[in-house]
Amino acid sequence: MFPEDDEFAPTKKPKPVALAKPAAGHCLCGKVRFEIDVPARWAWHDHTQASRRAHGAAYATYVGSWRKRFRITQGASELSRYEDPATKTARSFCANCGTPIIYERARAPHMVNIPRALFSGRTGRQPLYHIAIEELQEWAYTGEPLVPLKGYPGVVWQRSKKKKRSDREGMF
Repeated sequence: MFPEDDEFAPTKKPKPVALAKPAAGHCLCGKVRFEIDVPARWAWHDHTQASRRAHGAAYATYVGSWRKRFRITQGASELSRYEDPATKTARSFCANCGTPIIYERARAPHMVNIPRALFSGRTGRQPLYHIAIEELQEWAYTGEPLVPLKGYPGVVWQRSKKKKRSDREGMF
């Protein structure tokens, strides 16, 4: 009259959840290699003067990771470090090719920030934030339409806007 316990036992075991593969990256010369567990904590565009100078670019795009989820997998001895006491930040870079690898801030000791361009695949976060946007340089590209440059495959340029000259009024 009572059903047996076996009738109500699940027939399939739950599938284990597969962990995502770590996001891996490396410097230009390949001597320093690293990985982070995904997803990254956050990602952003940094327009500060310090990041512009450190990267030699209009801005730097970083991926932030918890320090415990970041690993140097090769070439730790190739890293050099620059500490800026004024800003309480530290930047580590490949001593061989100069690629910036790690940006650390004293106010966030449990985080490391890695340039997004060094990763070969997805990091689990898209850069949605802009830090120090007020420092955006007037020469930085901000999405204006670009057109192919005739005779130079792969090169695009921004056409200058034609200014109306007031001295031409009434000529014709």
